[in-house]
Amino acid sequence: MARFEDQNFQVDVYEPSLEIQKVANTAELDDDGKSSRKGNVWTASAHIITAIIGSGVLSLAWGVAQLGWIAGVTTLAVFSGITFYTSNLLTDCYRSPVTGKRNYTYMEAVKNNLGGRVSIACGMVQYAYLCGMIIGYTITASISMAAITKSDCFHKRGHEAPCRVSHNPYMIALGIFEIFLSQIPNFHKLSMLSVVAAIMSFGYSSIGVGLAFAKVISGQGKRTTLSGVEVGISLSAAEKTWRMFRALGDIAFAYTYSQILIEIQDTLKATPPENQVMKKANFMAVSATTAFYMMCGCLGYAAFGDNAPGNLLTGFGFYEPFWLVDLANCFIVVHLVGAYQVFSQPIFSAFESWASKKWSNSKFITKEYLINIGIVKKHKLRINLLRMIWRTLFVIISTILAMVMPFFNDILALLGAIGYWPLTVYFPIQMYIAKGKIGKWSWRWLVLQVINLVCLLVALAAACGSIQGLNKALNTYKPFEAKE
Repeated sequence: MARFEDQNFQVDVYEPSLEIQKVANTAELDDDGKSSRKGNVWTASAHIITAIIGSGVLSLAWGVAQLGWIAGVTTLAVFSGITFYTSNLLTDCYRSPVTGKRNYTYMEAVKNNLGGRVSIACGMVQYAYLCGMIIGYTITASISMAAITKSDCFHKRGHEAPCRVSHNPYMIALGIFEIFLSQIPNFHKLSMLSVVAAIMSFGYSSIGVGLAFAKVISGQGKRTTLSGVEVGISLSAAEKTWRMFRALGDIAFAYTYSQILIEIQDTLKATPPENQVMKKANFMAVSATTAFYMMCGCLGYAAFGDNAPGNLLTGFGFYEPFWLVDLANCFIVVHLVGAYQVFSQPIFSAFESWASKKWSNSKFITKEYLINIGIVKKHKLRINLLRMIWRTLFVIISTILAMVMPFFNDILALLGAIGYWPLTVYFPIQMYIAKGKIGKWSWRWLVLQVINLVCLLVALAAACGSIQGLNKALNTYKPFEAKE
């Protein structure tokens, strides 16, 4: 360690390889020689809820409206059950059954269970999906920030006023803030941010449910049907079919978190066994999420009927009380700020691990600078040049892409279709079959393949519906134009 000081600041420079050698207290190390993990069932549940309850919950009322009471409620329940079941299958793949070695990432678990080539395909899907989620969250957060401005405008000038707001300044502001948060070194340091984000998600979901419930019991609820939006003069049978496909994608998206499950599990303490704790966290998080989703989807549909907005809190189904709508949108922004980090940390970690192995002697990549913060100098900020530069570039590129992709519902459906089947269903089932040596054409094998096939068909249908919706939106879209 080298130290540089003057009257204004003090910087400690660490070489990681030397620092590891100086660790005297072995209790601070885990079974693999790395820093001990301190996560528990509550922090894991917070990470999961932060990942699940996001922008997807805002579109569930629209999704139930397209599918109707029977198909809508059934789809919510089925996807909840499938996600919980396959997540538990994936949880058991965290450690090798032979050596007990930990798999630190989803891609590594696939590699050790299904082979290197399959893991490459998994990695391509996983990281492409995570990048898409980050772009989607940037879009959604900017929509909520713009909705606050529009809500105040409607309150002052009337509900029919032409309140045009550009989302781009909000995306830029969010990107600048995320650049600073992205310097958080790893997933293990995100626990408090995830707890705050999870509380925010429950906050805005509760406000949406409460406003919808108030509208229903006040007698202002709209007509609903068992089959959803009805075909008529304003809606052709083909268009209804495409909408139903997109609704399936929205619901699939709303339950997806398997792509970061292994990374979350890797934050748990070694005792009790990680898979047991993670299964409890899966149950707690998926149960709470399903309850909120049922309330948001069903009460939103009961309140708005066929005209349920694509985004419950920013589509201006509710104008008053404007301050409560503004508060809900503030909660959404805070939650998505945290969710952005939860989804970006696996990408950061993958690239930085690869770079450190490729150029292990490069001080630019490996050297850490500890900067004292405050007069007392008890707190230290850890800076790494590679981490600072590459994460900043990643956030900038993601923000630019978000500025030219503002199609909320259709992007949700496409992301759900791309990520849900392979990451939540296919790979966990295939790893479970390989690990358990389940024979072909056995009853268990057949049941698993039926789940696989059904989810694949749903994913294909959702992808087709979202592509059709994106095509329609692109015909009228003008880049960087202010929205009403």
